[in-house]
Amino acid sequence: MNDLRFTTPPVLGSEIGAIEDAIRRRKLSGDGRYTALCEQWLEARLGCARALLTHSCTAALEMAALLLDLQSGDEVIMPSFTFSSTANAVVLRGATPVFVDVDPKTMNMDVDRVEQLITTATKAIFAVHYAGLPPDMEKLQAIANRRSIALVEDAAQSLGSTYRGKPAGTHSSLATISFHETKNIVSGEGGALIVNDPALVERAVILREKGTNRQKFLQGLTDKYTWVDVGSSYLPSELIAAYLLEQLNAVDRITAKRIELWDAYHAALQPALRFGATLQPLPDRSATHNGHLFYVLLPDAGKRAGFLSAMKSVGIQCTFHYVPLHSSPAGLKFGRAPDGCPMTETTAARLVRFPMHFDMTIKDVERVAAAAIDVLRDMAS
Repeated sequence: MNDLRFTTPPVLGSEIGAIEDAIRRRKLSGDGRYTALCEQWLEARLGCARALLTHSCTAALEMAALLLDLQSGDEVIMPSFTFSSTANAVVLRGATPVFVDVDPKTMNMDVDRVEQLITTATKAIFAVHYAGLPPDMEKLQAIANRRSIALVEDAAQSLGSTYRGKPAGTHSSLATISFHETKNIVSGEGGALIVNDPALVERAVILREKGTNRQKFLQGLTDKYTWVDVGSSYLPSELIAAYLLEQLNAVDRITAKRIELWDAYHAALQPALRFGATLQPLPDRSATHNGHLFYVLLPDAGKRAGFLSAMKSVGIQCTFHYVPLHSSPAGLKFGRAPDGCPMTETTAARLVRFPMHFDMTIKDVERVAAAAIDVLRDMAS
């Protein structure tokens, strides 16, 4: 039986034609036809004030930090259970990540712990959508408004998800999306900054254009362009945008397939509950997810290495996710965790992610679930 890969990027078959068209147009740097079409797609789908393609979600997070004018002495509250890019965007501006514990039901930040971490130095909250599921954005919006601090959604994993009927990434002033090859919709590397606050649009465009007013020049609003602000080179090439456009146009088909696989996992793994495993929960009525990933929490962190090895021995690639940032070398150096994040430590050590990608079938899911149940049964005996 063939090995089942943990992840593989979707290839729809039409991407090569789009890339060839981009080459024929002889405009390969960013902000060409395909960049514009991708941004128009995102703006129409999300209803945001502006969508700006970037070469990665990391770049989009760095742009968000620049737009917030983060600087030394500022603090940003974020979950410890996230990728390093969330924290790096803050640290690169000289600000301090303040790590909050997770809600073990969702692995998102524990919203009820956020307000107690706010100080006079708090400048923003970075809300990560783990597994494509938004946290309680309503509560976070209320906290941010009450305390006059910014709210940013790290929606890297959640294109196609919703909260209270609105697309994920539209419940804050700024949001970021990833199109890395491990995500649902991909361009190899790539991302987008979603600007929901119209007041931030003009400066966001300047930051992405290396701090120049080039866009005003191209629009005929100035007779020359020059350096007017900080910025960097955040644009992807037209080749990346061409690939991405084909993926965006298939988002509903890709999302439906992944949710079908997710539902199959949830059903097939019910027997695992008898052996102490905890399944990734169904979303509550406030939110929908996009089937980005499926995970379980093992009953004992000490058995995770053995579980992963046993699954690998039968040709199934599983993995764990983030090492908590608050206890990492850089987290200890650059951040702080006033409450210690004990729930993050205990749950992150038990978490296992199962294979999930567009090329999988329901039979693949059933194979993974059966193998996982067998391993859990052996571990429990």
